[in-house]
Amino acid sequence: MIPVSLHRQEAPLHPHHPLDPSTPQPSGAYWVTPRHLAGDDGLLADQVSATLSTLGWADLTIVRGRREADEPEDARQVLRSTVLHLRPDTLAWAQWVLADEPFHLGELPVAWQVSARPHVRGPAQWNAYFTGGVPHEALSDFLLALDARPDPASGFDGPDTVLAALADQGWIRDIDTPDTAADDPGFTSAFTLCWLPTHIQDSEPALEPVGWQTWAQPALGAPYLWCATFSASVPHDLVAAFASSLASPVPVLRRVLPESTEGRLTLTPAP
Repeated sequence: MIPVSLHRQEAPLHPHHPLDPSTPQPSGAYWVTPRHLAGDDGLLADQVSATLSTLGWADLTIVRGRREADEPEDARQVLRSTVLHLRPDTLAWAQWVLADEPFHLGELPVAWQVSARPHVRGPAQWNAYFTGGVPHEALSDFLLALDARPDPASGFDGPDTVLAALADQGWIRDIDTPDTAADDPGFTSAFTLCWLPTHIQDSEPALEPVGWQTWAQPALGAPYLWCATFSASVPHDLVAAFASSLASPVPVLRRVLPESTEGRLTLTPAP
């Protein structure tokens, strides 16, 4: 994986502090809103993997590197593994890459990378990247939409479908760039169509490197809670599925809450 961080002016995912820790809540489980600040409950790998298994995606473990028993410790290559989930037609796949040497978005390590291609023997057409902390419901809904698409690589709808999905859930179009950006009503999360770093991989080099980025920042100047980036060729309707789920007002169940969102969440004790 190529190291990359989103330290470009167009995509201000560059906090100066590490991710705030999440702490178990003593009272047990809660129904939580808003979803975009609820975190992943520490279950991003398990919940997304369960979704993919339900869809019938195969799971594989890729082992790389080597360790020789007689090598000095400082000469040993790192043994790494990536859990790969493959759609039955092999046109799409999702990788849990956090066990590898991850690259970063907004100084947060990427946890899931999702890719798709138009032909069985071809390379990936597009990639989407998600850090830890992304609500697993939103990522699962993105994958459900991807699974339901016979052609996962070609775009059908225009970019406005993403902003319309957010507006339908009460997000506000940016006053300066209403055609390319929206914010949640509390201005703690943003969704924007912008220039992407060159290392965000896409198979269409002729395209302008413009794609969707989204993130949550519970307070101005605070560390980012999570970040996600979609390369230029990701179909807008798939991004809209993620956006609609992310902005949904439907409460999500959580037992672990991000410490950095204290005072910004509405909690209802779960029975």
